[in-house]
Amino acid sequence: MTQVKLSREVGVVLLLFYGLGNILGAGIYVLVGKVAGISGYFSVFAFLLACVIAVFTAFSYMELASRYPVSAGAAAYIKEGLGSKYISLVFGLLMATAGLVSAATIAHGFAGYLSELVPINKEVAMLLLITVLVAISIIGIKISVLIASILTVVEIAGLLIIIYYGFDKITNPQISFTEFIPDFKFSDISVVFLGAFLAFYAFLGFEDMVNIAEEVKEPSRAFPLAITLALGISTLLYIFIVIIALETLSLEELQNSKAPFADIYNSLTGSDPVLISVIASLAVVNGALIQIIMASRIVYGMASKGWLPSGFAKVATKTRTPINATLFVGLVTVVFTLLFDLVVLASYSSMLILVIFTLVNVSLIRIKSSSALPEGVIEVPLWVPWLGMILNLLLIAMKLFLG
Repeated sequence: MTQVKLSREVGVVLLLFYGLGNILGAGIYVLVGKVAGISGYFSVFAFLLACVIAVFTAFSYMELASRYPVSAGAAAYIKEGLGSKYISLVFGLLMATAGLVSAATIAHGFAGYLSELVPINKEVAMLLLITVLVAISIIGIKISVLIASILTVVEIAGLLIIIYYGFDKITNPQISFTEFIPDFKFSDISVVFLGAFLAFYAFLGFEDMVNIAEEVKEPSRAFPLAITLALGISTLLYIFIVIIALETLSLEELQNSKAPFADIYNSLTGSDPVLISVIASLAVVNGALIQIIMASRIVYGMASKGWLPSGFAKVATKTRTPINATLFVGLVTVVFTLLFDLVVLASYSSMLILVIFTLVNVSLIRIKSSSALPEGVIEVPLWVPWLGMILNLLLIAMKLFLG
């Protein structure tokens, strides 16, 4: 019997919105206040540093996705670079775990914003969210990505609303921008790095894009364009939002807020933050949906290679989606959601991803040194993965050293 395969239905635009939805979803809507609690007025630099660290690895992913357009993503890249099925299996599972930890993080953020709208038990809200998202993920990749794209438009609208009402905070700041610039002393640098470690989570998402590679049209062309645009757009929006947040609320208010965008909107407009709470809820829903899709594709991809039980490689005939893998990742997400709080989950996710990114850069270094560039593949200079590896290790070391 011929095994049903995934269907290539995602073009550049849908891929861009898929990536943007993931990048914008949880990080900025949920963690802007937490980063401010760590880095204070240096949060702008914390986000910029996180962006710089992410960019070099993103470029490495662009070449790797073009070379190996397969669903296993980082696991496949590490296998090609290091030649060990067992190492790639371990890191593939770590990548899927990071995605599920991220989805659990987002579920906590969703509960915070939903509580601004309706009185509901936090655990019930999170469980309902995950159940609905697993169902959407099973329906079909085109429908799932289309829903994610629509929600991404809503996410961007929420950011633009805050920027619109808060733009005067940028053009006529009450707190001088000189307060945002750290001195070159250890105390300032340390809080920037610690904030960047958490802010790094806000830039995650480009690595998830490659995990639907078997469902993307012309991956060698689509991935470089979509990843570059996704990172550029998200960084620009983040800088505006962080400045407005710091100019609008006190550091204590930001740090303690369960729904920071709702509080910022309320302070800027004096209006009830129902609209922005709805938008923020949808934004974090989108991030969780994309993480569940990503993790299910990693599990499916490794199962199809024989690295995991074959049952996880089953693709539903009607929907052409990996049904068993999706149900499994949904169950694991529920467990993580109930066991850990938001900041712990975000920190775990950042650490796992940084370790994986380090290995991905090492893999590209070895691949570029040992194999020729296939025709039609986008190539990055060798110093890109080297710098990506060094920056990832530096951020890990600073987090371990500074705590």
